[in-house]
Amino acid sequence: MAMDIKIIDAAQRSDVKKFVNFPFSLYAGCQEWSPPLVSSIKLAMNRHKHPFYNHSDAAFIIAERDGEVVGRVAVMNNWRYNVYNHSHAAFFYYFDAVDDTAVAQALFDKAGDWAVAQGLTVILGPKGMLRADAPGILVEGFAYVAALGMPYNYAYYPGLMAAVGFEKEIDYLSGYMAEEHQLPDRVVRIVDKIKKRSGFWVKSFSSKRELRKWIPAIQRVNNEAFTDVWGYYPIDDAEVQMIGKQLLAVADPRLLKIVMKGDNIAGFAFIFPDITETLQAITGRMWPFGWARLLRALKKTQRLSGNGVGLLPEYQGLGATALLYTEFENTMHQRNATWCEVAQAMETNIKSLGDMNAVGVTWHKRHRVYRWGL
Repeated sequence: MAMDIKIIDAAQRSDVKKFVNFPFSLYAGCQEWSPPLVSSIKLAMNRHKHPFYNHSDAAFIIAERDGEVVGRVAVMNNWRYNVYNHSHAAFFYYFDAVDDTAVAQALFDKAGDWAVAQGLTVILGPKGMLRADAPGILVEGFAYVAALGMPYNYAYYPGLMAAVGFEKEIDYLSGYMAEEHQLPDRVVRIVDKIKKRSGFWVKSFSSKRELRKWIPAIQRVNNEAFTDVWGYYPIDDAEVQMIGKQLLAVADPRLLKIVMKGDNIAGFAFIFPDITETLQAITGRMWPFGWARLLRALKKTQRLSGNGVGLLPEYQGLGATALLYTEFENTMHQRNATWCEVAQAMETNIKSLGDMNAVGVTWHKRHRVYRWGL
């Protein structure tokens, strides 16, 4: 059967609809998949509204067989990343395909042609347009429901990547704390000493209005805390504003914590209500009634997602990281939550993994970023 591979016109509604809707048909009936918000994908394709296009470029590709979409992928030239890292890398994101190596090969061949025309020499990913976008393809943990904003894919995806010729770049590990979780006594004693002796203390928020005032300072810490992690590049004010807007949309401000050292921000722990079940019910669509259901879920869900822990370099090694991770359990008890996922620690971040082991995190998922030389 003939297959048509094309870079779509993101200004054409019919093409955008095909790209956006494909995963909803691919994962129909899959209880583990967490649908994205349809509006967020449409925004990523909008060259006039998304801040990525202020400095970089992207192409969106679909594969069709006999008029039916069988795969899609986005490929990006992140100019700011490449300048900062002295590299010539393309990134891919939004990859979805049926279980057919020919489809995956055709999609990435097209993406590779686009990247080469941009002067790029390697494709890495999945990695999105925003630095805050969760990276990777799931390679372990297929039986677990995806947490809010975390990638999920079928178990055949790693095989597709290998068949195309992709190799491992880096892995991210995720774990969880369940309802019965208790911090080890040793950790409790250490954290108590840290609070008494070091001047660290935890700030919470009572409203989104209060939180909104702190976003610029939080994002400054976010920019400075991750300079040594894979995929880092400094973000600009437009991206800060977009990330802040996304954060506020799904945040319960009482769950977001900042570690202070006196009057200065030392770090943060972002914990969100996990609204995956509601996103599945509304199929990622906010209108006409999706917003109301999401707002109810933000207040009532007993599942949480810890997606973002950062600490400024000058405060690392002083015990503040352990303080951050104990906030996950404290927040669970405050919320009467039954589950808290601790998402995506880099496998190379030995200190962070050690802290997570110390507080009793159970590892259950692994996401992989891949590399393909062009």
